Amino acid sequence: MVKSLITCDCQGTMALDAEALARSTGLEVRRPCSALCTTQIDRAAAALEGGDTIFCCTQEARVFEGLAEEMGVPAPPVLDLRDRAGWTADAGSALPKMSALIAEALLPAAPDRTLDVISEGLCLIIGAPAVALPAAEQLAPHLGVTVLLPEGAEVPDTRAFDVITGRLRQAKGALGQFEVVIDDLRQIDPGGRGGFALTEPRDGGGSDCDILLDLRGETPLFPAHEKREGYLRADPGHPPAVAAAVLAASHLVGTFEKPLYVRTEALLCAHSRAGQTGCTRCLDLCPTGAITPDGDHVTVDPMICAGCGACSAVCPSGAISYEAPPVDLTMRRVQTLAKAYLDAGGTAPRLLVHDAHGADMIRLSARHGRGLPVDVVPLELPALGAFGHAEAVAALAAGFASVTLLPGPSTDRAALAPQVALATAIAGEARIGILDTPDPDTMSEALYDAVTPAPVTDPVRPLGTRRQITRQAARALHSDTTTALPLPEGAPYGAVLVDTDACTLCLSCVSLCPSGALGDNPDKPQLRFQEDACLQCGICATICPEKAITLEPRLDLSEAALRQEVLNEEEPFACVECGSLFGSKSAIDRITEKLSGHAMFQSPEKLRMIQMCDDCRVKSQMNAQDNPFAGAERPRPRTTDDYLSKRRDH
Repeated sequence: MVKSLITCDCQGTMALDAEALARSTGLEVRRPCSALCTTQIDRAAAALEGGDTIFCCTQEARVFEGLAEEMGVPAPPVLDLRDRAGWTADAGSALPKMSALIAEALLPAAPDRTLDVISEGLCLIIGAPAVALPAAEQLAPHLGVTVLLPEGAEVPDTRAFDVITGRLRQAKGALGQFEVVIDDLRQIDPGGRGGFALTEPRDGGGSDCDILLDLRGETPLFPAHEKREGYLRADPGHPPAVAAAVLAASHLVGTFEKPLYVRTEALLCAHSRAGQTGCTRCLDLCPTGAITPDGDHVTVDPMICAGCGACSAVCPSGAISYEAPPVDLTMRRVQTLAKAYLDAGGTAPRLLVHDAHGADMIRLSARHGRGLPVDVVPLELPALGAFGHAEAVAALAAGFASVTLLPGPSTDRAALAPQVALATAIAGEARIGILDTPDPDTMSEALYDAVTPAPVTDPVRPLGTRRQITRQAARALHSDTTTALPLPEGAPYGAVLVDTDACTLCLSCVSLCPSGALGDNPDKPQLRFQEDACLQCGICATICPEKAITLEPRLDLSEAALRQEVLNEEEPFACVECGSLFGSKSAIDRITEKLSGHAMFQSPEKLRMIQMCDDCRVKSQMNAQDNPFAGAERPRPRTTDDYLSKRRDH
């Protein structure tokens, strides 16, 4: 457990109140240094000997790690208070923000989940001879190289690497496990004088490789190709790009740790039931194609997944959740930042969510510009796409006045915008937005010029799933908790509307509902619905034979959404023979009407069977003249007496 902080005012360029920080954080905060990484390195060494210390300087983390290695002690954790809080043109107090950043840093980190990926260095280079062959010559001493040249290309007189010709039909996989299919494949026949001969062409030649170096300059082989590990692509007309790709390929040999970005729960997935497709939100968004249907649920290929986090943000059931870091840790970070800021005397904090690119922008703005306003609290995430509507609404309910997302070059804007729109619809005010700029000064000016709205009066910090947190946070943001908030099309919250005149209570929707939002009553024909559990997957509307179901995206804040409400009910139909109750009157009447013209139900006795319960229907069939269960008299079993009676010696 960390007990003390080592701070540095960086040669007096920022204000640090050690006593106030100690009071707000409950930690020992020693007198600030001015040159901890240089002339006061002895104070750093003394702190390392004592242990349980955070060094409030990330810029010189390498210096402190080297010092710890020399001393034979663990490297200290580091925290950036300077660029994110201390270096600012804002004249207000940065104490609440510093307290919040320190409190967040004290949260326990989640363990990393990884998968070992082995690359033996088998590299396939695709491209024209003028570019592919020089690249192969550079990589041959380091990798096992095969060059795929276009059909009809002249092959070189060298066996330093393998050369084939043909046309690439298909490629799939990722680092360490690429699979390719080549048509018109021709291999070198090394025998004989003169140039190398080639074998006869054949289609469907398959091969495996660890690395794909694409120098064709054509359409990429994979969607979101820049996120496909092991796939290196460069413009053949740009020598520096080709050189960079060759250099990168030379390093892709050995065992690598592939992060497992998401966790899946197949039983929660609402993708399909009984062949009827329902929710496809994650499939529609995945940029790399890592998510594919697998029966009633979806599966994620961890080798292809690039960890953008969009699937976790849109999943209505929690079947896919982000794990790097986990969703619950992100929620705790947001709530901890808000609580620590307010507890330290701050009011109306604003949350700035960013990735590594955004962190660089903040550092540049702090060093060369105005820095961040003192009320803007930065939250860095590995993937901005994992910060969805639930996290944004939870931040507002926890006490933040606004939430601003700062996307980087790798952020999928198409996935981010709908989440912001959904969060805005739930929050009820324009307090959630996207600041899309690559310029640090523009970012800083926009944050300084923004008008800070009033935060929630009574902050709440709910626990549970993303759906549960969203609902509780929305109730905290709205004084009238008896209303239903209209949401954009495709929202994962909403109601099922039933046309009672068309519904026959066949209960097909109940049998296929993946979340249990639709239910029946075993004692009478009744269709029940619990809105809080509805995922708006649409399977019920698809499967309904009467087309009596429609969906309404909304978020009902009343208590009625938490209990089962009756959508449709009828009196049960009484068996015409014994009077037992079964089915519903409308269903029996409709079946009778539809089958009345069928060839097998021409007689009144046949139609009457439809109006019988199961027991009476079987009895009626058994007693009918054309009993389908009746047959010819079965032959008498042959006995020993029958056998002996035919023997002459008896």
